[in-house]
Order: sequence, then C-alpha cells, then structure tokens
Amino acid sequence: MNNETLVCVPGQRLSIADKSHLSGRGTYERLGYIYATLAGVVKVVKQDKASLIEVRSSNEQSIVPAPGDIVTAKITLVKQRFCKCIIKCIGDTVLSRPYRGMLRKEDVRATEKDKVEMIKCFRPGDIILARVLPMTEVHSYQLSTAEDELGVVLADSEEGMSMVPVSWTEMQCPKTHIKELRKVAKVLPERLSTV
Repeated sequence: MNNETLVCVPGQRLSIADKSHLSGRGTYERLGYIYATLAGVVKVVKQDKASLIEVRSSNEQSIVPAPGDIVTAKITLVKQRFCKCIIKCIGDTVLSRPYRGMLRKEDVRATEKDKVEMIKCFRPGDIILARVLPMTEVHSYQLSTAEDELGVVLADSEEGMSMVPVSWTEMQCPKTHIKELRKVAKVLPERLSTV
C-alpha cells in the first residue's frame, strides 16, 4: 500500500494481512489478505505498531456487517440445508441498503446440530436476530443463531397475527391459539427497542 488515493470496489484485494497491516472498517480478512467490503476510498490509519486498512464510502452511511455484529434480518427463503435472508439492521442502526445473508443448518443451534430441520425453525417473513460469522463468500454474509438470545423475534401466523413465544421451540397465534415451531430468541429487554 502506498500513500496515493486508491478507489476500490467490493471484493478488491487491498493488502497482505499481517502484524503490520490490519483489517479495519469496510474491509475483511481472508486467506492472508485484506479485501474491501464496499466501494470507496482506501484509508491507511497509522497505529502504534500497525497500519489499519479501512475503506470509506462517499455515501453518508458506510456501515456494513462485520464478524461478531448482531444483526436483524428477514427470512426470504427456507431450504433443507439453509435459509436466505435480508439484513436490515446492525445493532440499533437501520441500514440504508439491505445486505444478503445466509443461515446454514449447522449454525442454527449450539447443540444437536444434526437434528435441526430448517422448516421447524424458520419461515419466510420471520424477523430474526443473528450474529455475523467471518466472511467466506464475497456476496453473502454467513449468520448464526446458535445462542439463546438469537433466533426468531417476530413471526406472523397464517391469520396474519403477530405470534407470541410460548417456549424455546414454539410460537402461538393469539387469535387461533395454533402453535408453530420456531427457533425462538430469548429477547433481552435492551433488544426490545431494536426490533
């Protein structure tokens, strides 16, 4: 990396990732290199012993999901081995544009991973809380609900009513009292304002 202004696109390799070059905002690390997660200008922020490689977008909002972030997403497709979803928020911040996410069967629960049936955990339209895993694909974020606080937080019944959680694995329609299977999140009081 030199000091001249470098404009980059998502997925572009920016630098070697080592002790002197660290991945910062707007970037991710994969296989020993630092890549851009968005289009923008590359900034090198000098720190004590290393340089932090960042990408800053010209848009007013340059926040992107990063590994470890808790995100709010809407399930769009449920398959046998995975769910596809659209990431709408990172923490309390509503995104100006959505990002694609994928939740694999093995990342739904921390235990009994081989017994997970995706259709018994999620349905299209469900709103979930999930944690972003380290990136493995350029165009999609890997998500996990393998914590008690993560999973379905809002779901509509077939009657169009918002369902109420009745256990870790069921939600109930308040009108018909019909129960449906879900991977229910244990919503903490501070998370209620973000949903």
